[in-house]
Amino acid sequence: MESEKKDIRALSLEQLRAFFVAQGEQAFRGQQVYQWLWQKGTHDFGQMTNLSLATRQLLEKHFTINHIAIDGQQKSKDGTIKNAVRLHDDLIVESVLIPTESRTTACVSSQVGCSLDCSFCATAQLKRMRNLNPDEIYDQVKIMDQQSRLYHSRPLSNIVFMGMGEPLMNYNNVIAAIAKITDPQGLGMAPRRITLSTSGIPKLIRRLADEYPKFKLAVSLHSARQEVREQIMPFAKKFPLDILLEAMQYWYQKTSKPITFEYVVWQGINDTDRDIDALVAYCKRIPAKVNLIQYNSIGAARFQQASQSIVAKYQRILEKNGIVSTIRISRGADIDAACGQLANKKQ
Repeated sequence: MESEKKDIRALSLEQLRAFFVAQGEQAFRGQQVYQWLWQKGTHDFGQMTNLSLATRQLLEKHFTINHIAIDGQQKSKDGTIKNAVRLHDDLIVESVLIPTESRTTACVSSQVGCSLDCSFCATAQLKRMRNLNPDEIYDQVKIMDQQSRLYHSRPLSNIVFMGMGEPLMNYNNVIAAIAKITDPQGLGMAPRRITLSTSGIPKLIRRLADEYPKFKLAVSLHSARQEVREQIMPFAKKFPLDILLEAMQYWYQKTSKPITFEYVVWQGINDTDRDIDALVAYCKRIPAKVNLIQYNSIGAARFQQASQSIVAKYQRILEKNGIVSTIRISRGADIDAACGQLANKKQ
């Protein structure tokens, strides 16, 4: 039965080679199949044209290829594309292709729903239904690379794990996906073009520093005052700012890579001089830069974008203290594709 077949992309290269040997075939067939699956992104055994018909039928007998499909697509007036991605079990996540004049960036999801409870994020209002598998993450990138080539005549240049879900709460699968994305026998993208964004889980940041320090790390900070951060990100009660700071200092010690802080300024929440001073003091304890992000409404009256004069004041004081900062204008807000807005509304 179809349901009894194993997803072939759950097998490593070594396991594929071993399968062919056990079937009386030569081990190099495993290498050929691996290239079809991960380098070419093939979802159909019949398209593996350098294999004999008998070999393809053997694969059909034993395996299936679970894969994603684009269930719907919206295009923003700024060129941003939001994909509704249907998974093999009919659950849906969203991914976003963000173009600028010089680059195209894929914003990738890692969970159906989210494990955390950030009050300002649409995804966090959803129940976490499951983690995405490595191939489901890989497929998002593969599809957006194809879209980049189709619509912008250039390959995908950057990947950010800033879509639905907390990447570090799906640690093993996210790392396995990045390994495939960066593998020369996979998509061959440079790790330095990948940024993993986390809400800040100290234990897993340390593990990341120990195991895979090749890409960039961003932390959704939004306040350097513990009491304020707990109000807008309740899970932060378990991960105090001092403990988070120690983990980030460990990251820098192991990788020599500075942290990027993602930071939204809201009216009446974190828009005072006390908030600015706290952020400056925090940044002075860890090499970091700050992205001041435009807030994208999810309909919660409590959260209103602070005035541009306050955001500019943040930037001015940060830079006065030698802390690099940028004001990032969100893209795709007219199709609910901007930061914090992904919520698979079709589901």
